Order: sequence, then structure tokens, then C-alpha cells
Amino acid sequence: MSNDNPTFVPTVLQDAVNWAQKYSLFTYPFATACCAMEFMSTMGPRYDIARFGAEFPRFSPRQADLLLVVGTITERQAPVLRRVYDQMPDPKWVLAFGVCASTGGFYQNYTVMPGADQVIPVDVYVPGCPPRPEQVLDGLMALQNRIQEHRGHVQAELGNTAAIGYRDRRRLPVLSDGTSMTLGLDERMPKDGRVR
Repeated sequence: MSNDNPTFVPTVLQDAVNWAQKYSLFTYPFATACCAMEFMSTMGPRYDIARFGAEFPRFSPRQADLLLVVGTITERQAPVLRRVYDQMPDPKWVLAFGVCASTGGFYQNYTVMPGADQVIPVDVYVPGCPPRPEQVLDGLMALQNRIQEHRGHVQAELGNTAAIGYRDRRRLPVLSDGTSMTLGLDERMPKDGRVR
């Protein structure tokens, strides 16, 4: 009777911790470009990011568990981004916001990194120029699902990511089970993700 089900309590406890973490994300915005303005609209009353538990940004990486990479990452900013990521306590997650943070975007040249994943591991990509607030909320919900399943902050292999929206299929990240997670956009958004 002492060893009937030894993994029951830790599993249930871990599920409870994951549930609590997914609804209490403390964000650290690493904003470097124009997508930061669109991200601020996600925090307004119309889209209300607070209902997903990511309302208050932290301005110290030591107090945050979700790093929002918003905008272009240059060669000179890469060590700073890495230092910010290293200062965050575990468990930690990363969301790449916008096409510049995902692939380098149209600013891509010899000084621009071809995506934040060249510097730090990224859990969820939200492409678009800029991404609509609905896409950001979809990305946040995908991250919450990964946290609940305890798949978010374990970055064992490069393919352990999720992509929201449209991306070039050749560069689309693949989940560890061999599938990719792509959520489509609604009819109001052009297929290339750009707002005209």
C-alpha cells in the first residue's frame, strides 16, 4: 500500500502548478521597433490581454517569465537579448512578435539577425507586419496550452516551437512530434500577414 501510485501526487501537483503559471504570466517586453505600438493596442480595453493573465509588464528580467521579443534584433542587440534571457528565472518562455523578430523581416541586411531564434530559443512565433491583436492573443493561447502540457520552457531541440499565422513552409518550425502548429488568420487579414 505504500507504493500504489507513486506518480499520482507529483503529476496532479505539476498540473496545478502549470495551470496557475499559464494564467499568471509576467511579461518582459524587449521592444525594438514599430511592432511595439501594435502590442500596446493588445493591452487596451478592446482586446484586454489581462483576461489571459499577461496584463502587467515587468521591467526587470528577474521578475518575468515571458520574454516578448518585439521587433528587429540587430547584431549589436543580440548580446543584450541573450543577457536578458539568461537573467530570467526558470521556467521561462519566449514569444517572437512580428515578422522582424521571427525572420528578420524587410529590414534584414548585414546588421540584422535573421530571427530571434538565432540568439535565444523561441517557443511561439507570431508573424505579421505588424501582427494584429487577434494573432497576438492566439499566440498567447498557444503558449498557455504549451505551459499546461509542460512543453513550453524545455528547449531540448530546435524544433520545439509553435507558429501562429502564415510563414514560409520551408522555414516553419516543427514541433518535437514532427508536426507544425499553424493557426490560420480570419478573412479580414491578408494571407501575407501585412496590414495595408
